[in-house]
Amino acid sequence: MYRIIAALLAATSCTAVAQAQDIAAPPSLAATTGTFTLKDAVLAAGGSAPAIEAAQAGVTAAEAGRKVAGLMPNPIVQGQVENVVGTGPYRGLRSNETTVGFMQTLELGGKREARVAVASAQLSRAELEAAIIAADVRLQVSQLYVDAVAAERRLTTARDQSRIAGDALRAAGIRVQAGRASPLEQQRADVARVNAEANVERQERLARAARINLERRIGRGIDGALDVGLLGQLPSAGYGPGVPISPQGTLALAAADADLAVADANVRLARANRMPDLDVGPSVRRLEATNDIAAVFTVSIPLQVFNNGRAALSQASAQRTQAEAQRRVSALDIEQAITNAQAEADNAATAARAASGPALAAAQEAARIARIGYREGKFGQLDLLDAERTLADTRVAAIDALAAYQNARAQLERLTAPAVAPEGGN
Repeated sequence: MYRIIAALLAATSCTAVAQAQDIAAPPSLAATTGTFTLKDAVLAAGGSAPAIEAAQAGVTAAEAGRKVAGLMPNPIVQGQVENVVGTGPYRGLRSNETTVGFMQTLELGGKREARVAVASAQLSRAELEAAIIAADVRLQVSQLYVDAVAAERRLTTARDQSRIAGDALRAAGIRVQAGRASPLEQQRADVARVNAEANVERQERLARAARINLERRIGRGIDGALDVGLLGQLPSAGYGPGVPISPQGTLALAAADADLAVADANVRLARANRMPDLDVGPSVRRLEATNDIAAVFTVSIPLQVFNNGRAALSQASAQRTQAEAQRRVSALDIEQAITNAQAEADNAATAARAASGPALAAAQEAARIARIGYREGKFGQLDLLDAERTLADTRVAAIDALAAYQNARAQLERLTAPAVAPEGGN
């Protein structure tokens, strides 16, 4: 079972064949040898997540349940003393008859095999549940990792804007000293610098909180840098709507199939339970009066007068019909969820590509021209501030769009996660 969870947790993200160009991480934050990657985070979470531990305990319990289901009923040792404490010749123990033996229940109708089939189906369902929980943990860790990376990228952007605001303040001071601008420009530039520095503080807190949340989820501290290049992984240009993905073979649908298999096994067990069992066993009887010994063989069979198992069979059949209908409902729901997730991922990729490409390039060029024009006195300060604000907003929008795509892709991977063949089997 641990192999199933490890395989799911170690599964890599969907193939990303292109990197974002204009929103690439600064060299100082690029992935290095000491980078703590998303795969590292997922594997670390797999060893510390309470949900996975609980799921594994459920699998262990189901394995024990299957062993219990295959056990035969215990024999019964019985003793009996007759003809004691009576009257006449039966006074005291003079005429007692002592019988000692055992009884064994013989299960008929394939009850034990049916119980084992139910327990095996329940074991398979427990293993699938563990795999589903592992996939959920991967999704949670992926989203927290993306949030942490995006927070670091926003912090980098905020620091860049703070540096630019400082440069603009110095430039405004030079212009004021040279008599080329009014002191109002310097005041405006100082306000922009203060706001930029305050934004750096806010982004530092958010980045620290995102990192702490990730560390809390994986159950360990993170010493190395995060893989900030993760956000730049986008599908190739011209990426169109994806081919519809079938829910067949996914974890979500496999769970519904497993529930149906459990219901089928319960119907078989209910049908087998309609066959009455036999209680048989030999005994040895000693006759006190003659000191003789005789054998006794007992056979008993219950009379199915009040409960013949028909109601239990009807109940199991109805539950099987319910599970079959629920399986069809699940298939429709999963198909819809996958279709929506595909569309969301495709749209997020388009938005991320546009935000981190042409839109960002235009904003960068506009800010560059505004800086040059402001230094040369061709543009006013308001033009410069507007261009810088547009660039900052565009950079943040690009980061948000890239993070949204990574989260949408992780959600799609969760919905289409393949079912691993359970070790228990039926």
